[in-house]
Amino acid sequence: MTDRIHVGHQGTGPGARTPDGCSVELYERMKAGAEPDIVAAAAPEGASILELGAGAGRVTHPMIERGFVVTAVDESPEMLERIHGARRTVHSSIEGLELGEKFDVVMLASYLVHTSEPEDRQAMLRACRTHVKDDGCVLIQREGADWHVNVPRERIDPAGYTVRIVSSEPVGEGVHSVYAEYIFPDAIWTQTFLSRPLPEDVFRECLADAGLELDAVLTDDGTWVRARPRVASAG
Repeated sequence: MTDRIHVGHQGTGPGARTPDGCSVELYERMKAGAEPDIVAAAAPEGASILELGAGAGRVTHPMIERGFVVTAVDESPEMLERIHGARRTVHSSIEGLELGEKFDVVMLASYLVHTSEPEDRQAMLRACRTHVKDDGCVLIQREGADWHVNVPRERIDPAGYTVRIVSSEPVGEGVHSVYAEYIFPDAIWTQTFLSRPLPEDVFRECLADAGLELDAVLTDDGTWVRARPRVASAG
């Protein structure tokens, strides 16, 4: 397949880069935070998981170590080459994904639900619904309520690198351009990307349009939620 060009997305720093400006080396270096624990608390033990936008396996590998059976999807073959131990890796966009099978859990992390294009967001959520079992769940990572106003901000990872959100500037029609820096002792990467904030009522409407409904908020800051399929009742 041909990688898409992501308008408004770009990055700097050493190594190969994906169509949305992500550095393969950067994402290979970055460590998982609380994500594996959040997934483990929300998903059945040993569940089959479809991870959408898996990148270089930052979260994939810890989930495999916890006994989950992971199918990893990404539009970058260079990213997928870094993933080891998955049941399967799939080179595809999320919007165009058609695997012909269903999973206990579908995972849409990395704030992908905040893509700037509403059509792309709905296509992603429809892909989630298409690939999750009727009694399964979809785990979604979304932005915090103050994500675009609490800038600049930074966190220092226990592994010794700094992630800094330098700015978030409105660029029209409800979209922000976000500039981030990733500072390691031996290298610095930057990334600029577009993000569309989703108020709670809009987020719920987006889920409903895709055949999903909010089931639970999984973290105190509201950034991780679990959705369930809306299944039509018989009769």
